[in-house]
Amino acid sequence: MKDKTEIKRKKPKGDSSSQQRVAASPGGRGHQDGREAQTLGLAGTQTTQLLVEPPWTPPVLWDRVTLTCHGLGTTGATSWYKDGQRWRLQGPDRFRVTESGTYQCDRPGTGLSPPVSVLNDRLVLQVPARALLEGDTVTLRFRGWQDKPVTWVSFYREEKKLQKFHDGTELSLSPLRLQDSGRYRCSGRVDSEVSRWKESASVTVTVHELFPLPVLEGPLEPTEGSPLNLSCLSTPSPLRPRAPLLHLFYQDGRLVGGPQGSPQLLLPAVGVSHSGNYSCEVRSDRGAVRKSSARLRVTVSRVPLSGVSVSAQPPGGQVVLGDRLVLSCAVAAGTGPLSFSWHRGDSWALLGTGPHLELRHVGDNDSGHYQCRASNGHSVAESVPLNVTVLVPVANATISPGALAHPVRTGDPVTLRCLVQVGSAPVTFTWLRNGHEVARGPLLELGDVHVGHSSTYQCVATNQLGQDGHRVFRALSPELALTVTPRGHWDTAVTAAVAGSLLFLVLLVGVIVGWHRWHRLASRKHQERAPPEPLAPPEEGEVLYTHVTMTKRTQGPTRTAPPQDIQVTYAELPGPHGRPRAPSDIYGNVLGH
Repeated sequence: MKDKTEIKRKKPKGDSSSQQRVAASPGGRGHQDGREAQTLGLAGTQTTQLLVEPPWTPPVLWDRVTLTCHGLGTTGATSWYKDGQRWRLQGPDRFRVTESGTYQCDRPGTGLSPPVSVLNDRLVLQVPARALLEGDTVTLRFRGWQDKPVTWVSFYREEKKLQKFHDGTELSLSPLRLQDSGRYRCSGRVDSEVSRWKESASVTVTVHELFPLPVLEGPLEPTEGSPLNLSCLSTPSPLRPRAPLLHLFYQDGRLVGGPQGSPQLLLPAVGVSHSGNYSCEVRSDRGAVRKSSARLRVTVSRVPLSGVSVSAQPPGGQVVLGDRLVLSCAVAAGTGPLSFSWHRGDSWALLGTGPHLELRHVGDNDSGHYQCRASNGHSVAESVPLNVTVLVPVANATISPGALAHPVRTGDPVTLRCLVQVGSAPVTFTWLRNGHEVARGPLLELGDVHVGHSSTYQCVATNQLGQDGHRVFRALSPELALTVTPRGHWDTAVTAAVAGSLLFLVLLVGVIVGWHRWHRLASRKHQERAPPEPLAPPEEGEVLYTHVTMTKRTQGPTRTAPPQDIQVTYAELPGPHGRPRAPSDIYGNVLGH
């Protein structure tokens, strides 16, 4: 049997409009599994399809229609059905239709194809026999039988009149939209007919999505500094899987990415400013189809602060009195903007703000533990306290004792101590004698001194401050003059002074005794001329000198004894019962040399 088989033509019975509507309706009652004749020949299909040539639906007999059966199975094993009845077994895969009717084919392994109705009506409305997708341009054409002229053509969708042409017979829909789907029909004037105004059967036009509504996906709460990857998900229709699509990304209505072929938006490192409402839009290649996703709220959270530390310049927090101190606050982890505050000790009184705290002239009261507090508006962290020590240079060195209480004699023990009024430890001491170093340490122990120790003494107090002790401070004490007197010379001088004093005392006693003797003699002469009177008893405790002599020792014929050898002899005459005895009437005083 030849590929093109002539089929006995049957005369159409009346205006089978219902049959026309079924044949022209993709997905209508004349179809199985909801598949359309327009979708025949799709790549990758696993069902039997029936292709129509020329590619218009519904096909009309006068167009010399050719049907081709596509599907899996053995070539030449196609079974054909006409008007629901098995019509030909083991027939060819392709043939030209010669009779109107509804045709189907069957291939082993893929089953029965959707039906295709070939019409022979007086007027017909045709659409392209292919899948219609959003953004396409499609033309609906109104034709008379065997292309007889038709005028005053009107097109309708559902019951709404779309357009009317005086001479035109085609209606262009561009670009197609989903809302263009529906039942279309048309009417017109056929001059060759007795009843000139005719109306076509309805044709259902189904517009498929080029791509579905996009969905934006991504992390909702990324941390500051981390990457942000947003995906705009919208898969092209399987009816046109390779349709080129463009993707655009918006933040709060502002374009931040695209147009681009990639459905991904990658931000390497986000900040708080990247927080907002994101959406994406998918467009067809020429922009005829545009669809936007729902909004996705993205909130960028800051990285919590940690590892807050304080450093000092000079390093270590040891600063010399009056110098400049700078404390710096650093954060190991966390995102900003950051704010800082400075505090000291247990008091949270604010000392300053900012990442640095500067003390231009450090004073005595600036020592203590300093702490930094950092905040990024979402979290707060504090540093470990840093101990700041104010180092004081040595000053006001003195020597103790400053002035010796009595003359220093040979053999006396002498110890000098060097003292400073202020100065940070460690303090070292150096002793100078007449400007030359003689010892080190706070004490200078001279031991039993001799005349050779007589000199001028000073001490030098030193402390080394700053990092690695690179700054040296010194304080020099006032001079201390030490005079050591020989012990023998001192005794002679003292003896001479004592002897001189005793000599003066003896002379004074001699004068007094002489005067007293003269007075007694005078009294005696007076008593001889007058009757004697009884003597009054001596008073208790009265001392009567009975004999005073001065002797002179000689040590050789020519040497005279020193004054300290003068001796004074006196006696106390006690009275009865322990009282002094009554004195005699006459006392004698002998001074001899």
